[in-house]
Amino acid sequence: MPLRVAGAPLTAGEREILRVLRRSGEIGGVTDEILIAVGSGIVEGRLKPGDDLNSVELARRFNSSRTPVREALLTLEREGLVEIAARKRPRVRRLGLTEVREMYELRAELYGLVSRRIVERCGPERVAVFHGIQARLEQAAAAHDQERYFWLIVEFRNTEARLAGNETVRTVLDSVGLRTLQLRHLSLSLPGRLETSVDDHRRLVRAYDDADGELAAALTRSIVRRGLAAVERSGWTGSAD
Repeated sequence: MPLRVAGAPLTAGEREILRVLRRSGEIGGVTDEILIAVGSGIVEGRLKPGDDLNSVELARRFNSSRTPVREALLTLEREGLVEIAARKRPRVRRLGLTEVREMYELRAELYGLVSRRIVERCGPERVAVFHGIQARLEQAAAAHDQERYFWLIVEFRNTEARLAGNETVRTVLDSVGLRTLQLRHLSLSLPGRLETSVDDHRRLVRAYDDADGELAAALTRSIVRRGLAAVERSGWTGSAD
């Protein structure tokens, strides 16, 4: 697991992990360093399901005692990214397909609610923010920049959750979303997915422009379910193999 360079700007993945975990947006110490290194490693696929997280090795890498390591891993365990069993090394948590399907079903329904609330609450001047994100999505897709595209999709979804104005829904989506980030990253890496995704989001932006809440909700649910179908086609089993 590569160490981040001290003072280097936060990556999109690091910022997202700090945001969801309600950190300040800045790295506050070695515990945060470990959090974002392990968390972003899981999300971006450098750490695989079932991989050991050796506390002694992590302490050595970060030149720390084992206490910050333990605190960081316990936080990631609460968020569903790490599993810690008695008398065993912590490891990257495996997500089986049944749990994955349940989480995607929940996300689809909650984002359908989010889309309806955006249309009810937001006029043209507020939904205009999606045009800027969509333009950047199209640029990233045209450049086949999958990594940039992925984090722009995360920005799109976070913007929707913020504009919907329901903090309870937003909190649930953040919690579930962190656990599914690795899967969403995987699904967008598959052949043809960027082109399909950019077209889907173009239609969704148009539905927001037209203030068509039911169409926006239906498109959103379809986008989430397409992501699940891509994960299923990828052969994901949640195992380390």
